[in-house]
Amino acid sequence: MDWKIELIFVPVSDVDRSKAFYEKIGFHADHDQTPVEGLRFVQMTPPGSACSIAFGTGLGNDLEPGQQNTIQVVVPDADEALAHLQGLGVEARGVEDLDWGRFVSFDDPDGNTWTLQELPDYGAQA
Repeated sequence: MDWKIELIFVPVSDVDRSKAFYEKIGFHADHDQTPVEGLRFVQMTPPGSACSIAFGTGLGNDLEPGQQNTIQVVVPDADEALAHLQGLGVEARGVEDLDWGRFVSFDDPDGNTWTLQELPDYGAQA
């Protein structure tokens, strides 16, 4: 049986500001729907990812904006990711070199923290 993560909810305080931020860094806006009054659902997908994020209003998410700090994304090149984000005006941090990868982090406008990991070349270590 295959299990694939489809969607991770990110708590935000301003849906339009968050949507603009994620579009600026390259996410695709898959959905932005208000199916009923008081409910807005926005789904966005990072470039190259099969997993999306979602945020909005009236979703019943218990996390307060800024509390999501556990999203980790694999990137092919940490230096390139850092330069890309900084070139867009995002205050990204890194590159941190550890035995298990090279890491860059950044916060969205609400303070939700993302970690980008360049995996080690395990084939070269053999």
